[in-house]
Amino acid sequence: MMADLHVHSIYSGDCNLKVEAILEKCRALSIRAVSIVDHNSLEGTNQALMIKQDDVIILPGIEITSVGGHVIAYNVREVIPRGKSVEETIDLIHDHGGVAVAPHPYRLWSGLGSKEIIGQKFDAIETINARSSSRSNSRAKKLLEIVNCGETGGSDAHSISHIGKGYTLFPDYCETADDLVREILNKRTRAEGASRKFSESFSYGAKCISEWIARGMRRL
Repeated sequence: MMADLHVHSIYSGDCNLKVEAILEKCRALSIRAVSIVDHNSLEGTNQALMIKQDDVIILPGIEITSVGGHVIAYNVREVIPRGKSVEETIDLIHDHGGVAVAPHPYRLWSGLGSKEIIGQKFDAIETINARSSSRSNSRAKKLLEIVNCGETGGSDAHSISHIGKGYTLFPDYCETADDLVREILNKRTRAEGASRKFSESFSYGAKCISEWIARGMRRL
């Protein structure tokens, strides 16, 4: 079964996707699970959990800004504070019963990089991110071989058309968020999907730089 484990909503601060639209798109694409991982906010996740649906599993999630870069937490219900070290962030995620994931590890603006990942207690690495270059995703795959943890993938969608471009494959018997967590921790998942096209890189870079300047040169 397909799961897009990296989608943003209007609560991220850099996206205009409504939660209802995200869930509708997932149904249209037969994506059976999704995680809305807004930047330092659980609002998108909480709204998704409140909307009644039986055909899309909601895995609670949040993308946290640590000192070293972004860290995704799955299966947490309380906001993990931003601005902590990578180690402190992972420990807080685990203290809350969550799964700690290193997303887009080689992204210039917000990736953790090898030094912040190797030796840390990450439960998984995001090896396919549809907004990352093919080179970055290839490097993430090689990093997974070194770290030997779970594997996730996601679209990192900030627009409706991008949902499902990157995804995680789970066994078809998964029916709940707890099932998804178990499979990630037991390394029974596989990331697949597209990378950012070269033709998209200029507009993507310009958007990131302009948003970074507008935030006062501060990470989301």
